[in-house]
Amino acid sequence: MSAALIIIGLTALGALLLGLRARGGREMHLEQWVVGGRHFGTVLVFVLMAGEIYTTFTFLGGSGYAYGHGGPTYYILAYGCLAYVISYWLLPPIWRYAREHRLLSQPDYLAARYDSQSLGILVAVVGLIALIPYLVLQFKGLGIIVSTASYGAIPSTAAVWIGAAVVTVYVIFSGVHGSAWTAVAKDTLILAVALFLGIYLPVRLYGGYGQMFSAINQAKPGFLALPAKGESIAWFDSTVLLTALGFFMWPHSFGSVFTARSEHVFRRNAILLPVYQLILAFVFFTGFAAILQVPGLKGPDIDLALFRLSIKEFAPWFVGVIGAAGVLTALVPGSMIMMTAATLAAQNIYRPLSGADSVRIAFLSKALVPVVALIAVYFTLQGGHTIVALLLMGYSFVTQLFPAVVMSLTRRNPLTRAGAFAGIAVGLATVVATSLTHANMASLFPGLPEALRDLNVGIVALVLNIIASAVVSLGERAIAAPHRA
Repeated sequence: MSAALIIIGLTALGALLLGLRARGGREMHLEQWVVGGRHFGTVLVFVLMAGEIYTTFTFLGGSGYAYGHGGPTYYILAYGCLAYVISYWLLPPIWRYAREHRLLSQPDYLAARYDSQSLGILVAVVGLIALIPYLVLQFKGLGIIVSTASYGAIPSTAAVWIGAAVVTVYVIFSGVHGSAWTAVAKDTLILAVALFLGIYLPVRLYGGYGQMFSAINQAKPGFLALPAKGESIAWFDSTVLLTALGFFMWPHSFGSVFTARSEHVFRRNAILLPVYQLILAFVFFTGFAAILQVPGLKGPDIDLALFRLSIKEFAPWFVGVIGAAGVLTALVPGSMIMMTAATLAAQNIYRPLSGADSVRIAFLSKALVPVVALIAVYFTLQGGHTIVALLLMGYSFVTQLFPAVVMSLTRRNPLTRAGAFAGIAVGLATVVATSLTHANMASLFPGLPEALRDLNVGIVALVLNIIASAVVSLGERAIAAPHRA
């Protein structure tokens, strides 16, 4: 048995024990299980929110994107920082309203704000559609990490099943407490690994960052800049804007807001998290370092850049440490996604239709966790383009909730319940249509200037969302005015 395999195995076992230990003898009623009794302080809310940064997509995809795409990679760095700045003003009033009304989920919030169960059900369905492929992404990344870091001793299929089982067990028993405490361990390890790799490899292989980028630019001129077409500056700016607006619209990120004991937590985190986001740069540096050292990776294989270089440069035991960090980047966000998806199905779809009480909903939420896990494992092992298409739609899906959420915070909300519902529905329909037909701005609007042809097509959906919600709201108020008179 290799040292790498032992370290990865011990990490998975440690995550399970820590997740179970996090329960701390508490009775896991629904509020305690989903939002931690609303008693989390700055540190635990920090690691829950930071968990959105360091997922397997970032650990593998971030370094792989730097390896395969170059300059456009930095959009990942930019949108998170912008999202945290927005959170300074966005999250405190959401937290206050949720605490006052004892809300547990994102659909609860919008259903209460607009006094519409139908809107809550729509938002829950949107969340489930977006979350399942996101969970699949974590499991796929987990399989790649464990299989590669264990030098093939554990097949990716076995790793997926083991990881799903570990997360399922501690989510059922500890809920968000398990996610928070394993996030502490994950962030500590990933911080150390990312910093070490991002500093050591460029210095060891090239003599420093300047020399590394000079060598890359000489071998691949223009690779480190934004291209004139495709992932151009228009694509960069529009993608940063779209993803920043959607950052806290993911149901599990939105739900983490409800765990805080005070609104001051969000203002402290809004200051700290953009600095913490800079650690991502070191993940990118690792991907850049691999370009000339492990050349020739194409397509999905670019996500292996970090591990291919690590296996080449380090002893098996240290590859195991890197693999252990990667495993935690899958387990922590995976646990939040599983818990949130199960809660949406029970609390926001089943409960409004059945009228079940909180005790029954708490039981059903926990019972649905393994069901969510099995669905995600099935799609993970089946693969195929359907999940890829859904994944690409995920961010554009959840961003369609942003206008309704922001307008709900205004003193006199200009949107009616029908307007909010119509805007979200139109935005979703546009995302589905453009994704399935592979439409882009150039094909939709051939007459656009060259500078605008690379805009993220999700902007179209968001604009149509705003127009539809405004038109329906104005129409509804105009119809209602004579009756009030």
